[in-house]
Amino acid sequence: MSEAPEGATPGFLVWRLSMKWRVAVDRAVAPLGLTHAQYALVASLYGMHRSGLRPSQRRLADHTGLEALYVSKLARGLESAGLVERTRDPADPRAVQLELTEQGREVTRKAIDVVQGLLRQLLAPLGGLGSARTREFTRELTVLLDAPLDPFGTTDHETEQS
Repeated sequence: MSEAPEGATPGFLVWRLSMKWRVAVDRAVAPLGLTHAQYALVASLYGMHRSGLRPSQRRLADHTGLEALYVSKLARGLESAGLVERTRDPADPRAVQLELTEQGREVTRKAIDVVQGLLRQLLAPLGGLGSARTREFTRELTVLLDAPLDPFGTTDHETEQS
């Protein structure tokens, strides 16, 4: 087990964990022709499609936390690779809807299996995917993800909680 550097802040540790995860996923999905960012996009599309949704690029950007312009760039690359189909939304001609092709669904299923294996490895020290520690860790991460961040410091967080 690696020791946290003395005085490491939670922000530094979150950054290190996110980098560890990104690098591991990049390496794991590279044989399938994907990057971590592409994986995030196709796996999200796969899940949304299973829920009956055909999201726009904007909705997918909101879902993944990626910038809309970056999602557009990724989608064009995935379309060129034959994994994604991009079409105009009939209800909003400015919006582009995304859908996995059959090849895209096949590659995505393989990638999800690989990444699930990584996730099991990552969470093993907490007792595994279904453990109480992992459920608590997930709740804590959700709290942090839901916390607003204001990079310009214009929000007074002390008065917000009054």
